[in-house]
Amino acid sequence: MLSNMKLAAVLPLSLVSMLVSIAVAADTIPSSAAKDHVNETATVCGKVSATRYLDSSAKRPTFLNFDKPYPNHTFTAVIMGENRSKFGTPEETYRDKDVCVTGKIVLFNDKPQIEITETNQIRVESK
Repeated sequence: MLSNMKLAAVLPLSLVSMLVSIAVAADTIPSSAAKDHVNETATVCGKVSATRYLDSSAKRPTFLNFDKPYPNHTFTAVIMGENRSKFGTPEETYRDKDVCVTGKIVLFNDKPQIEITETNQIRVESK
């Protein structure tokens, strides 16, 4: 049984953790709505339907396309080659998974995207 002092220390931490979880969940945007949030920093969530690693391109990007394969995707998370080693093989790890990415939403070729540079910007959602 926890003493009153330990309980007093644990409860505030639990409450803070719960509130942070609720705040993160409240601020998520479905990938299909990312186009309405360009130039905002947000967390975008959806299903990665197709991936592509362009290893012969100068910047060696890895594209994670959401909802539908390119060119009909609604949103893209992109990892440039200079950051790729942090993510292993993202084109395999995230394909067909429900994923959330956090960062600034920008337009690239008239499609919303977030560039991911750090592993804490992306997470696989469990169902």
